[in-house]
Amino acid sequence: MSDHVEVSGSGSAGAVPDVVVVDARVQSEAPDVATALREAGSRVAGALQAAADHGVAERDRRTRGMGVSPRWDRQGQAVVGYTAHHALRLVVRDPDRVGDLLGAMAGAAGDAFGLDAVTLEVADPSPLLVRAREAAFEDARARAAQYADLAGRPLGPVLRVSEGGGGEPPAPRFAKTAMDSSGGMPVEAGESTVTASVTVRFGLA
Repeated sequence: MSDHVEVSGSGSAGAVPDVVVVDARVQSEAPDVATALREAGSRVAGALQAAADHGVAERDRRTRGMGVSPRWDRQGQAVVGYTAHHALRLVVRDPDRVGDLLGAMAGAAGDAFGLDAVTLEVADPSPLLVRAREAAFEDARARAAQYADLAGRPLGPVLRVSEGGGGEPPAPRFAKTAMDSSGGMPVEAGESTVTASVTVRFGLA
């Protein structure tokens, strides 16, 4: 095998998130299944209409799941009612409208409205991943050049490249949101960061 040096490099690239993903739910309790479903359906329809009125397109509104479960008495022996839930996922392409949107949905669904998560994302992370890979490769080249110099050998051509470098594959790390004490939902965009790692084998001339 020819003389070589094999190193791992890592890189990252970031951008301000431009999309907000809202995971919400509507939950309704009633003495019987039919009533629980009917009330939940009515409140979901109101919440979805509020979302539409605040600019969330039909393609950006979808159901994550729904179901009905019994509620038991304190002894766990008798069913005292049923709870129906309907989980929604909304993609909001104008982050500035998130606060008004959540307020409108809560107003339409009442106390049945619940918020599971608010996540900030970059709509198209592909350019970030390209930049992160470039940074990872340049990091690997710089490391290899240093080792070659320490060994008193000129750095030769690339012999092998593998993505990962024994660490995590390229993956996005998204910013989080903050909720103020008054119950509002100001969204702190922060920065979404995509990371990449690579292992490169260079020949030694």
